[in-house]
Amino acid sequence: MKTIKYLIVGIIFGIILTKAEVISWFRIYEMFKFQSFHMYGIIGSAVVLGVIMFFFFKKGTIKDYKGKLIELEPKKKGFARTLIGGTIFGLGWGLIGACPGPMFILLGRGAWSIIVVIIGGLLGAMLYHAIKQKLPH
Repeated sequence: MKTIKYLIVGIIFGIILTKAEVISWFRIYEMFKFQSFHMYGIIGSAVVLGVIMFFFFKKGTIKDYKGKLIELEPKKKGFARTLIGGTIFGLGWGLIGACPGPMFILLGRGAWSIIVVIIGGLLGAMLYHAIKQKLPH
């Protein structure tokens, strides 16, 4: 019964992203061509909300679903890591026309070809996990 509320929140979140046109390939295309502020406004709002949420995580106000404090591991820093990772993510986003979150919404809306992208993303994440210890720091 406890997990059903997460399912409901996920469905509502999917509806909101759909209505906000975040899953629209055309909106993503507009963003990458600097023709519209629409996606930048949504991403900026998400960043502001993320900063607020992190504040509450660190303060201990928000806990995980088991009631435990959420501990955040510091990220490894480095210009090359950020540049390479951001480039790979941005190229994937631009070529596919969707970032990871909306991919599942597209699947739920019946865009069956997105399954290939989801499988590729999962394989890429598994590959990264397998080799991350061998990568330069």
